[in-house]
Amino acid sequence: MIHISESDIKGFERFYRANLINSISGYKPAMLIGTANEKGLTNLAMFSSIVHLGADPALIGFIQRPLGQSGHTYYNIKETNCYTINHVHEGIVDQAHFTSARFAPEVSEFEACALTPAYISGFNAPFVKEAKVKMGLEFVEEMPIKRNNTILVIGQIKYILLQEGCLEVNGNINLQHAATVASSGLENYNLVRHFKSLPYAHADEIPKF
Repeated sequence: MIHISESDIKGFERFYRANLINSISGYKPAMLIGTANEKGLTNLAMFSSIVHLGADPALIGFIQRPLGQSGHTYYNIKETNCYTINHVHEGIVDQAHFTSARFAPEVSEFEACALTPAYISGFNAPFVKEAKVKMGLEFVEEMPIKRNNTILVIGQIKYILLQEGCLEVNGNINLQHAATVASSGLENYNLVRHFKSLPYAHADEIPKF
C-alpha cells in the first residue's frame, strides 16, 4: 500500500501534484462550455468539474478556477446570463482537449479547434454542432469558495438537445450510444461501458448480500 501524506502532496512537483489530485476523485465529465460575449465573439472551454445539483429545478454547477487569464467563460456568462454545456464524445476528443490552450481573447476556440458553433432561436449562447448531448443554461447564482479562490457557478437548464438514440424510454441518457468520454486527470480520456442497472433502493427490499 502506498501512503501519501498532506506534506508529501505539498512537496510534489506542480504537474505531478495536479495529475494526482485531478485523477484521485475518479472519472469526471469531459464537457465543453460554450459562451459568447455581448459583441458575439464566441468562446469554448473544456471543463471536468461539472456536477448535477438538482432535478427540480434542473440545476447544473461547474467550478470556475481562480480568475485571471483563463476567465473568458465566466466573464461571458456574467455578461449574457447564458451558456451551453456539450458532452465530449470519442469523435471530437482531440479538438475538445486543445480548447484548453491559452488563446488570445480575440481568438475563438471554435475556429482554432475546428468545431462549429450552432444556435437555436431565442438563445444567444453557442452550442457545439458536433456534440451529441448538449444543454442550454441560464445563469442563476454563484458561490465563492474562499479556501482556493474558485467559484461554483450554477445554471438552470433551459434546453436539452440530443441526437436520436440517446434518450431511453425511462428518461436516462444512453451515454454509451452517445460515445461520451470521461476524463481522469488533466490529459487522460476514457470510454466507459455500461455495467449494470439496479432498481431504486427501498429499505424493506434490501437483498441478502
